[in-house]
Amino acid sequence: MTDLADRIFESLVAGMELLTIDLGRRLGLYRAVHRLGTVNSAELAAEAGIAERYAREWLEQQAAAGFIAVAEAGDELQRRYEIPSEHEPVLLDEESPLHMMGAAPMMVGCGLALPALPAVYRSGGGVAYEEYGEEIRHGIGTFNRPGFIHDLPEWIGSMKDVTNRLRDGAVVLDAGCGTGWSSIAIAEAFPNVEVVGVDMDTASIEDARRNVSERGLEDRVHFEVANATAIGELAKQRKVQFDFALIFEALHDMGDPVGVLAAIRGALTSDGVILIGDEHSGDEFTANAGEIERLQYAFSVLHCLPATMAESTHIANGTVLRPGTVRGWAEAAGCTFEELPLGHDFWRFYRLDKS
Repeated sequence: MTDLADRIFESLVAGMELLTIDLGRRLGLYRAVHRLGTVNSAELAAEAGIAERYAREWLEQQAAAGFIAVAEAGDELQRRYEIPSEHEPVLLDEESPLHMMGAAPMMVGCGLALPALPAVYRSGGGVAYEEYGEEIRHGIGTFNRPGFIHDLPEWIGSMKDVTNRLRDGAVVLDAGCGTGWSSIAIAEAFPNVEVVGVDMDTASIEDARRNVSERGLEDRVHFEVANATAIGELAKQRKVQFDFALIFEALHDMGDPVGVLAAIRGALTSDGVILIGDEHSGDEFTANAGEIERLQYAFSVLHCLPATMAESTHIANGTVLRPGTVRGWAEAAGCTFEELPLGHDFWRFYRLDKS
């Protein structure tokens, strides 16, 4: 085969295997194998509540792919399987930096919405975020959770003035909070802060409230269904000004990013700061891009751009967000712009102050 044909075939294999991972997630098969230590197909079937024939096929496929291992050789009914210890963080530990169980649901969510895309591509319309279903919501939240929990304090720690303010006690806005893990992370890292998270997606806010309840943070972390352009009204209702605002992996999806930044700026204290964490895109477009930007463009074609177009066609940026674009939006909103020197494979970070 040609290089392109080889690459497409490899993508087919990887895509099909990713779907089998999501099937295992939905049925709780990885956790069932882990609970039992080693399993044959009958034991997995009984533990997970599925038919033995399906258990056998899934176990064989997972071992063939190298996701799980054969613990004891035998015929197809007696062969025993296990999850290698080095694979446990990837498959089981939801807060491990290596955890990748959000990847498959994101792909599934894009696939579910694919039939709607040809019509909106022709009309110039969009596909609303909620039409991508629980899969996108769960996938994005799961994918970002470890980074927020482990790395967010370090990201904020690069700004000493902000760190000191948060330690003393502050009111924090989390705009585009999704399922709430960024709000949870900052509340756990800084016990004296109060966090208000906002998102337009009702289901995401419901998930966020449940996640916060499970962490016991309901007294300090609150969520509202709201458009981020209405932050000023929300601040008036709550009778607060925000000392610090986060926008993590959300600005590129907003239909009016300048309006959002201006609204947040207006709701900040005089020395308030906005921290944007968004895609690690190159400074300018290049063909034959690296894997990260290829993923961003694919996600943009299938999800981010259609979802933004459903909200507004005023500014429809898509997933790929370059520093020059953020600078332009910040300055148009009346903010100063600084890219923070934080090395990260997936993210670039920007500090905005009132100018």
